[in-house]
Amino acid sequence: MIYPKNFEQKIGFTEVRSLLRARCLSPLGKEQVDAMAFSTDATQVNTWMEEIREFRRIQEGQDDFPLDNFFDVRESVARIRLEGTHMEVDELFDLKRSLETIIAIVNFLSRGEDTEQGEIRHYYPALYNLADGVATFPLLVQRISQIIDKFGKMRDNASPELLQIRRELAHLEGSISRTLYGILRAAQGEGLVEKDVTPTLRDGRLVIPVAPGLKRKISGIVHDESATGRTVYIEPTEVVEANNKIRELENEERREIIRILTDFAKKVRPNVREILDSYHLMATIDFIRAKAELARLFKSYEPQVAETPHIDWIRAIHPLLQLSLERKHHDKLNASLPVRSSETDKVSNEDVNSQDDETLLEEENETRNLPSSVVPLDIQLTKDKHLLIISGPNAGGKSVCLKTVGLLQYMLQCGLSIPVGDRSTTGIFTDIMIDIGDEQSIENDLSTYSSHLMNMKMMMRRASDRTLILIDEFGTGTEPQIGGAIAESVLRQFWKKHAWAVITTHYQNLKHFAEDHPGTANGAMLYDRHEMRPLFQLAIGRPGSSFAIEIARKTGIPEEVIRDAAEIVGSDYIQSDKYLQDIVRDKRYWENKRQTIHSHEKELEKRISQYEKDIAALEKSRKEILNRAKTQAEEIIKESNRRIENAIREIREKQAEKEETKRIRQELAAYEAGLTNAEKVDKADTSNRKKLKSSGLLSDDDFQKKVDKIKSRKERHEQHLKEKAGKQQAAAEALKNAVRKQQGGGVIMAGDSVRIKGLTSVGKVESIEGKQATVIFGGMRTKMAVSRLEHVDAATIQSEQQQFQAYNYSRETRETIDKHRNQFRQELDVRGMRADEALNQVQHFIDDAILVGASQVRILHGKGNGILRQLIRQYLGSVPNVTNYRDEHVQFGGAGITVVEL
Repeated sequence: MIYPKNFEQKIGFTEVRSLLRARCLSPLGKEQVDAMAFSTDATQVNTWMEEIREFRRIQEGQDDFPLDNFFDVRESVARIRLEGTHMEVDELFDLKRSLETIIAIVNFLSRGEDTEQGEIRHYYPALYNLADGVATFPLLVQRISQIIDKFGKMRDNASPELLQIRRELAHLEGSISRTLYGILRAAQGEGLVEKDVTPTLRDGRLVIPVAPGLKRKISGIVHDESATGRTVYIEPTEVVEANNKIRELENEERREIIRILTDFAKKVRPNVREILDSYHLMATIDFIRAKAELARLFKSYEPQVAETPHIDWIRAIHPLLQLSLERKHHDKLNASLPVRSSETDKVSNEDVNSQDDETLLEEENETRNLPSSVVPLDIQLTKDKHLLIISGPNAGGKSVCLKTVGLLQYMLQCGLSIPVGDRSTTGIFTDIMIDIGDEQSIENDLSTYSSHLMNMKMMMRRASDRTLILIDEFGTGTEPQIGGAIAESVLRQFWKKHAWAVITTHYQNLKHFAEDHPGTANGAMLYDRHEMRPLFQLAIGRPGSSFAIEIARKTGIPEEVIRDAAEIVGSDYIQSDKYLQDIVRDKRYWENKRQTIHSHEKELEKRISQYEKDIAALEKSRKEILNRAKTQAEEIIKESNRRIENAIREIREKQAEKEETKRIRQELAAYEAGLTNAEKVDKADTSNRKKLKSSGLLSDDDFQKKVDKIKSRKERHEQHLKEKAGKQQAAAEALKNAVRKQQGGGVIMAGDSVRIKGLTSVGKVESIEGKQATVIFGGMRTKMAVSRLEHVDAATIQSEQQQFQAYNYSRETRETIDKHRNQFRQELDVRGMRADEALNQVQHFIDDAILVGASQVRILHGKGNGILRQLIRQYLGSVPNVTNYRDEHVQFGGAGITVVEL
């Protein structure tokens, strides 16, 4: 149970939900955020935490998670349940891309490694459970790709009928264009139309711009006129019928597209339910990703949640207050918009104008007392201390502490990470009830105190040992004495029901309640008496002082008034409050000492652990070195025995000839000398090791010197090899250039070895026909201009042959190249692509055109702002084999198409 109804608004969860919603990629995830609810199932909450942990690991890893194309097409898919309905082309395009994303997500989460039991251990098991059993539809995606291209347009070959219609359209449009240009040239010759005029489109028809005074000189239909009235647009009579035919073909094209879409909808209709279910996975992934992004913003942690209620948070932070303070302290203090307290509410300009100077000064002081960031809180509620009564000065952070507990616990049980330390633990509460702020209601005739009593009644009725109760300024709103008594009585009811509670108060009787009731603990918000400022730190174990006298003196209250107040309340109260302040001060001092000692102990433990690891690593290295030395010694002994036996056998076989015997003995002597030198080096190393044996460790300086020496020797060797290779390459290039200069001016004849200028592949001229040559490159025959060829020297031919033999092209490779050549099209469409993607396509296209020997190709890039056209032409200017490039004729596309000559 969550009480009251505006619980989320009171603790700030409404803003958290808004921040989470803003981080979703699509309406799919936003629906999940809106449906997010409080859970009392610890297993479910732990599952949510594990999902966030795994997704944060994915974000920190090297692999890119598929997060593109999160489109919500559920409404379009659900619509085609009715017979005869269909999805539009753009909806089908979104369906294709989103289904591809779902397939990629399922494949990503299904990855894992095989175990010895033959099972697969998935890398992200919690997220895999979401994807397990989700249907994917690769065949539907494949079918959509057959009828829709990568730009979301219906393909010409989606059906034979559509292909025929579009061919007729293209033919008819070309015919109209030629006719119209003939009419335009004739009109220009007669002076009826300006020389720089070109045909244009009006209402989907090609027309000619003409001056109004000359419109009767051209026979046709006037379709439109310019805004200034200086130009009219005439459709000549000769093309009217052809334009009407185009309209008919366009209608036929639309009908055929609808038929194709309707036919495809029949294939999708049996799978509608499974497709909609698969979008639930996309929605959940979007939701989890938003949780992970929010956790990064709040610097949150995903704790392990226990079944039993408890709170043990270390360095807990109110996330919204942290964000608010970061924003405020980035700007200068604005006196016209003061901050009321340590919370986030601001005063409107009208309220500021109505306040007096003293109030403004007080609120400005409170603003200056705010820290630049939230002070972390250590909060603990256990079975032995399940009621926490917090006291302390005003604006000292009591309400913030209360709201921090409520917000973080609610966030956790809604499945969100919380900003606490990684050593924090927490449990599950069945009910969370809160009483914060002024609940005065004119409509229900309730005063502030009456509303508080209504809340107390509901809390006492529903409280249990699994209830978390949060009450701010317990017992206020009425006469202090009776208000404190009623508050103590209500608190006793909570204590009897073993409820869990965090309560803030200024009443002394509530502070004393903890002394006589086990399970209850006092807490104090600390205050610096010397600097007269709150520290925003919670200390559990002692009640806190309100520091009323000190705060009154600081704000400038006359000393006479302070003395009168002290006499009214009595010296006993003043002295007890002073003693309480001294106790809190001393506890804070010793707590700081304890934390310092604890941090030093942690540092010492860390260093000792590192030293132990280093010693273990050195010992392991020493054993490995001894084992290698032992193995090498055994090999040396075996080799020595083998050589001696061979020497004896040879002497016997040679029958002890003097020369042979002398040679064999010399070889043995040389081998023995080598062993002696190696033994001397080993003895020297052994002597050095013995010097360090007493310490049991190898000297760090000696070890580092040896490592540096080895590295230096290796670097010098690598540098020598690089210099040698560089010199050889420079000499080879010089020789190659000299041969090219010598042969460059020769006439190319049949049988000569040649290559295309700017390329390296060597071919042989089969025949010469005028300015065209037939050349064979590696088994492929192609025709090209003689001017594009150059002679090749013998060394290059030999190198090419060796390279060709080394590659040893297979029959399958040659067939692939031939197939690629046969499928080459002399036109490339890069409209709609990004600049880098378009340039990549153009590079491959030009390479293929050079390979197949094409003399002219076309690149469709569109007009637009001309940026893509400029980039493509800059690249074409850098290609040696491109002899010329220009705009296409205006009737075939004009500046939107570049014609490239090779």
